[in-house]
Amino acid sequence: MSSRTARAPAKTQKQGKNELSTDLYEQPGHLIRRAHQISVSMFHEVLGPDITPVQYAALRILQDHPDIDQVTLARYCALDNSTTANMAVRLEEKGLVERVTPPENKRVRLLRLSKQGAELLESLVPSVHELRRRMLQTLSQAEQETFLALLSKFVHINNEKSRAPLRRQEIA
Repeated sequence: MSSRTARAPAKTQKQGKNELSTDLYEQPGHLIRRAHQISVSMFHEVLGPDITPVQYAALRILQDHPDIDQVTLARYCALDNSTTANMAVRLEEKGLVERVTPPENKRVRLLRLSKQGAELLESLVPSVHELRRRMLQTLSQAEQETFLALLSKFVHINNEKSRAPLRRQEIA
């Protein structure tokens, strides 16, 4: 048998229940990456192609915290500063955000929703509810609560391991 047609030897014994699997499809990182891919795909399916999940998050933060600077927005969204600056420019170009330079500090750009941005967010509320329903519909109510609790716990416990940790405690 050539090396190109050789098959991997069959497992002679089943993995024990406590033995860690090396199967890619059981690896937490792979599953999280796939869950993210699915989440983004569902986001665009329900909310459309004109706004990304990260842009939506930024707009929601600005809705609750108008006139914050780009660095603060980055902290609240758990993004790095350069990504946030680029996103702010794109949101301004789309007419969804206004970037204002306050007279007392010419080095700072404050961000706020434009009228168009506020109207867009308002129009997306039903779709956001539909997205959540679709994402969780295959789980029972108890499974949904467990899934969200464990996901939240994982993210909270590992926040500082991120390239751009969430700085939610700074939100007033």
